[in-house]
Amino acid sequence: MNETIKVTGMVLAGTPVGESDKRMVILTRERGKISAFARGARRQNSPLLAGTRPFSFGEFFLLEGRTSYTIHSMQISNYFCELSEDLEGAAYGMYFLELASYYSYENMDGSGMLLLLYQSFRALLNKKLENDLVQVIFELRTMVQNGEYPQVFSCVCCKKTEDLTAFSVRENGIVCSLCRRQAADAVPVSDSTVYALQYIIGSPLEKLYTFQVSEEVLLELQRILRQCMRQRMDRKMKSLEVLEEMKRVF
Repeated sequence: MNETIKVTGMVLAGTPVGESDKRMVILTRERGKISAFARGARRQNSPLLAGTRPFSFGEFFLLEGRTSYTIHSMQISNYFCELSEDLEGAAYGMYFLELASYYSYENMDGSGMLLLLYQSFRALLNKKLENDLVQVIFELRTMVQNGEYPQVFSCVCCKKTEDLTAFSVRENGIVCSLCRRQAADAVPVSDSTVYALQYIIGSPLEKLYTFQVSEEVLLELQRILRQCMRQRMDRKMKSLEVLEEMKRVF
């Protein structure tokens, strides 16, 4: 008989299989992104029913197969019900899940991405924080987790740490006023935006969502992250399209 494996993770997605089963995608701390089947999870009396929904975070007890896992049982510690029941919050949350899935793969160390997701969901529930700020922080930190974040602590061209006045997507970072002439796509950024970028990239995860920015800085951060994400990703997130459409309507 196969030995049961215990992992800590969050449900990224779930799709129906057959009459009553569900195929789940889970980001785990120990084994990265995995696929797992929840047998009978769509039956109303199934003990697995609630824990197969996206946002569910907790411990999953698995049986390992050749190409996937089967869920034996689970102990969910947080369903993030307030988030899933709020239309706007759920839209942001689903985008975060899809982005985390894009940057995750099997057998990776999933602890950093999992903690980022958990902290970001808690931030979405914090009414004192703007969801748009939470979004740009999450987007930039997913780049950090993937090791492809822009250079913001010194000029990407000459390495000078002062007089940083513009951001170049093509050069993948901040440029000073002199080197700005070499970067045709460089757009001006304020000192406060440079500091915000440095703080987001360099801070511990538990301190990420402890600051506010002005509307001007937020707009500059959104512009930079929008360009960076467009350059790095080979497809557009469906959940991002839903989120952007919702912002336009509301």
